Amino acid sequence: MVHRAWLRHLLVLSLLLLAGSAWASDPCPALAQRQSDPSVATRIGAFACAENLRWNRPFVDLQGRLASASVYEAENSGLADSASPWRRVAFYWQSSGLLRSVAQRPGAADCRHASDNPSYAGPSCRGFVIDTPWSAAFISWVAQRAGIPGFTSSASHFDYVRAARANPGSSPYGYADPGSARLAPGDLLCYVRSSRIYGYDGLTALIDRGGAAGLPMHCDFVVGTDSGHAYTVGGNVQQAVTLRMLNLNANGQLWGLPQRGSDSVACSPDQEAACSFNRQDWAVVLKLKSQDELARLGPVTPRLLPQQNQGPAQPGCCENCVLGSGIPRCPAPGAPVPPATPDSEPIQGSE
Repeated sequence: MVHRAWLRHLLVLSLLLLAGSAWASDPCPALAQRQSDPSVATRIGAFACAENLRWNRPFVDLQGRLASASVYEAENSGLADSASPWRRVAFYWQSSGLLRSVAQRPGAADCRHASDNPSYAGPSCRGFVIDTPWSAAFISWVAQRAGIPGFTSSASHFDYVRAARANPGSSPYGYADPGSARLAPGDLLCYVRSSRIYGYDGLTALIDRGGAAGLPMHCDFVVGTDSGHAYTVGGNVQQAVTLRMLNLNANGQLWGLPQRGSDSVACSPDQEAACSFNRQDWAVVLKLKSQDELARLGPVTPRLLPQQNQGPAQPGCCENCVLGSGIPRCPAPGAPVPPATPDSEPIQGSE
């Protein structure tokens, strides 16, 4: 009898594990079609997911492994629409309005025209894309496209993390502990990229005393949850727009989230168990406010954006120009840009 009971227990456990696998489902293919949805949270997921599909659906699995990746930021072709990855990253910078805030970086000037003129080689812009962390530019681009009221774009994640803590009334996000927050679409899940370990308490104390302008961080948008899993999308995750899978408990809270600690064993061939792209200094969840709360900050209706997924419909400059076309001639590579007026903290080390 004991033997049979043990077998029944194993059978039930196996069925539950199989069911758990069946429940896991990438929300992006369906969600990407809902870019005009009335819900701000849905539109955030739609725009983020559309980019993940454009980058051929790279993802980090539940074990923290880069399970699929076929194209990287430096390449000249390979996106799902046959476009260039480095030009697409330049488009995030240009379209978000953040290019001027990083104008001091080598190659940034060339990126003014690289995204909307396929014949413009822009080798300096390509170098800028490779050398400059762009995940905050991606988050800002998605936030603008989705029309998040009250969101201030920045080349540094720390700026909108700090705003959620220091100015909760004007921020579209609440500030929450990743150890207890219930994830929902539209949220931002963030970690600190530093040799020092902060965690939720350390980051909160740092912000409250007004320190660490430009603290290097990374954030992903939560695009969906199901029974036991969360799905996030971030830019510049292993040099692409990548989906990440994480475990949730029955209450919708992160479960078994790998945390990097000061005593963590370094990943190496001798320590495979320590190797996980999900093992980070997870420090904060920015909780997207309700639709009604967002409406008090500004318009929540979908924005009308021409060519909103493809970039500008017409080239912004020309090399072989037609007289009277009204399109300006492309500047020589390395030509200076107008004086920059950065709208964020310095981005040293930001991603």
